[in-house]
Amino acid sequence: MTLLDMNTFNELKESTGEDFIKELIGTFFDDAVVQMNEMKIAIAAKDAETFRRAAHSLKSNANTFGATELASLARELEMMGRENNFEVGNRLEVLKEAFESVKKELSELR
Repeated sequence: MTLLDMNTFNELKESTGEDFIKELIGTFFDDAVVQMNEMKIAIAAKDAETFRRAAHSLKSNANTFGATELASLARELEMMGRENNFEVGNRLEVLKEAFESVKKELSELR
């Protein structure tokens, strides 16, 4: 089962080229780790704006690669940040697990 919309991924690959897509994937991995960490810190600090911004960036980056489920989870968290709702429960863990699955799949496509 694929977690990526392969049409979106292949369009990105065609428009950026074989070499650059590898660089983009690496940057996405690095940025996602930073964004998830920022979200965790922002929750502890009750900093809704930082939380929202990190979730928004992760959502946008996930959409770029066609990682729609990951983007959807990030979007939900973005909306919670917009509403100053810090009752995220286990959503950050679910987001991290979804990211790890996407990372594995993207690594195989690299």
